[in-house]
Amino acid sequence: MEHFDLLLKIGLSAILGFAIGLERELKRKPLGLKTCLVISIISCLLTIVSIKAAYNLPSSVSNRITMDPLRLAAQVVSGIGFLGAGVILRRGNDSIAGLTTAAMIWGASGIGIAVGAGFYLEAISGMCFLMISVELIPFVMNILGPKSLRQRDIAVNLVVNSMENIPIVIDDIKKMDIKVKNMKLKTLENGAHFLQMKLSVDQKIRTANVYYAIQQLDSVQKTEVESI
Repeated sequence: MEHFDLLLKIGLSAILGFAIGLERELKRKPLGLKTCLVISIISCLLTIVSIKAAYNLPSSVSNRITMDPLRLAAQVVSGIGFLGAGVILRRGNDSIAGLTTAAMIWGASGIGIAVGAGFYLEAISGMCFLMISVELIPFVMNILGPKSLRQRDIAVNLVVNSMENIPIVIDDIKKMDIKVKNMKLKTLENGAHFLQMKLSVDQKIRTANVYYAIQQLDSVQKTEVESI
């Protein structure tokens, strides 16, 4: 019975870790199936070892030495943060990527710990709410939420031929139903002017369409567009 309980915990943690990894894998994120499986299974295993060691190893009453049954699990929660930090990236356009993936790493570890401690219902419930939070809620908010939630940011680098044409270019971009969130200007050696902007557009608009529309402006000599 004890061995069956061990296999049940390891197997359940593997299944739940697989589900988290599959969600990230389908979205082509840095965190994949193998990583989530390893995190969930080993977190579960360390929790089992921590609990069994606390109750199976004799404590010294005379020296008042006792063991915390979740000591190893607590270290897993702290240590998993270093792994999560490895998937958080700062891009050149000052945007941050990988926060959700880092949180999913932490979540996979937490679910593994819950299973290892014997909280099966809590682990399954947490897994269900986790998937609802990252999949269903964003979908609903895109439909029912404010317009800002249905927009995405793109980074645009432009070269404009003269200073006088910069306000004209900005006005033309705004007429395309594109919001200019911030802008950085720099004068080039050849007398032209470099504009670095972060734009907010409807998520249904393709990046290629934005590039083509801006490139057609008369004063624009060069255009670079990147999705954030």
